[in-house]
Amino acid sequence: MVRWCCVDISNAHLNTSTSHHLNITSQHLNTSTSQHLNITPQHLNTSTSQHLNISTPQHLNTSTSHLNISPPQHLTTYNKQIIMNKSFILSAALSLSSLFASAENAPTPRKQLAPKPPMGWMTWNLFQGNINEQLIRETADAMVEGGFRDAGYEYIFIDDLWQGGRDRQNNIIPDPEKFPSGIKALADYVHSKGLKLGIYSDAAQLTCGGWTASLGFEEQDARTFASWGIDYLKYDYCNAPEDSATARQRYRTMANALQNSGRDIVLGICEWGQRQGEEWCEEVGGQLWRTSYDVRDMWKDIVKEGGMGILDIVNITAPLAKHARPGQWPDMDMLVVGLRGKGGPSSDLGGVGCTQTEYQTQMSMWCMLSSVLAMTNDLRKVTDDDRRILLNKEIIAINQDALGKAAERIVNEPTHQVYVKPLADGSHAVAILNPSDAAQRVSLNFASVGLNGKYTVRDVWQHRNIAQRANKWKGTVAAHETKVFVLK
Repeated sequence: MVRWCCVDISNAHLNTSTSHHLNITSQHLNTSTSQHLNITPQHLNTSTSQHLNISTPQHLNTSTSHLNISPPQHLTTYNKQIIMNKSFILSAALSLSSLFASAENAPTPRKQLAPKPPMGWMTWNLFQGNINEQLIRETADAMVEGGFRDAGYEYIFIDDLWQGGRDRQNNIIPDPEKFPSGIKALADYVHSKGLKLGIYSDAAQLTCGGWTASLGFEEQDARTFASWGIDYLKYDYCNAPEDSATARQRYRTMANALQNSGRDIVLGICEWGQRQGEEWCEEVGGQLWRTSYDVRDMWKDIVKEGGMGILDIVNITAPLAKHARPGQWPDMDMLVVGLRGKGGPSSDLGGVGCTQTEYQTQMSMWCMLSSVLAMTNDLRKVTDDDRRILLNKEIIAINQDALGKAAERIVNEPTHQVYVKPLADGSHAVAILNPSDAAQRVSLNFASVGLNGKYTVRDVWQHRNIAQRANKWKGTVAAHETKVFVLK
């Protein structure tokens, strides 16, 4: 990143009847810290009342610099006395304006696009292809009115089956019946609510649902998404070669196209963890990497048809904790909280629904492992108990913690698993998960998981401190329950 120096050109009065000088004072040239460039000729007098107008922006901000150019108001001189070369000043000012404008418009480095795990709502698991602009607008309204936006859920992700093909210029277009106003108008509405809009495509010619995808049109589609105001792209891998090298190349191509699009667009790599995306996601320009096949609305896979339950995805993701960091997050797929076996695709392959205890465990472990949090229920009608799970500020704070670490699994027994996640304020989140089908009595000495000393223990689901100066916890964990504590 370029960091600009401080340069002041400040001739308050230039009158060649008394002076012939121009002062350019560069007091600080320090590219690591300096912030301002000021060119402020306030009065440049000529006897012929000539005016020099430099149309340059008053403020051109980059992430590290400011350019302030105050155009001169009066330039006077006697006919034979020349104070400054107008062509030189104009050329210099325009060059500086262009330079700073380029810096201002430079895209955010891809490593900085997702400093915390994205949170939002996705269309797929409940609505599948039954989506339209009215649903998206009503969901945006519900996210604001229901307190979800203020809790941190800021994205609406439009998944597959939004497409309407390509026009005569090969621009990808939305289904005109589902989105008659177009995606740009929809994005404007979503943005007006203080939210962001995500969209879906695939690294092949057709998506998982058999609709228009982006292979061969990456640059064109990226520019289209940018022109619409898209903030996030979920990029799937259906109908694509199985090898890792091809996947890397195709994801890198799209990441480069997004970087060149003129808009910051987060890239979610969705190759389902079969090609170890966590190892190369950052290298190719992605910010999120799917860890498994699609989640189903169930505790675990018992029908062996390829569906992924909550516990299955926890066990797949836990060993990948070391790869999570700011700008690189595991995507454990959607939260199925509130679906109760009535979803669309989430009800396939054994998705018969979960108990509230199991839904709470999903929220707990997705937060402990620093996953993307993408709700997929109907936010226009949410039960109080679902709101209790989805809007728990204390568990969300663990997910969004600035340190950006995922929990490490320290204990992995048939009766219980123990996870420890360091937090930015020096405290630790500790989760005790019961994967078994019966309640378990657990006694945990904190020193056995690397936490020496005595702690205040706060239960984030009870929202209260349960112990002071404690060095252990003992209690009962119900079947499929996860206890989550913050130790300070």
